[in-house]
Amino acid sequence: MTKIYIYCLFDTTKSKAFRGVYSSIQAVHRDALKLANRGDSRVHMFCESQEIEPSLSSLRNTFKGRHDVTVTYRTNRSMVTVLKTKIKE
Repeated sequence: MTKIYIYCLFDTTKSKAFRGVYSSIQAVHRDALKLANRGDSRVHMFCESQEIEPSLSSLRNTFKGRHDVTVTYRTNRSMVTVLKTKIKE
């Protein structure tokens, strides 16, 4: 059995719209920042009610060795959620 980790991107600002599935943590971080950067304030990243620096390395360290974890990117106008989960093949 092969374990495949995927990252799901949701725009949770108004309608909780599903935006896509990614296999690359770099691509999901890039798109999450683009979607979240619609407000007038800077982007904040949260995991389990703890604020984290919004960078690729901190996202990678947050997800390291874990699955079914959500990270939220927020500004004053938008909120984007990234979910890491795994698929067994």
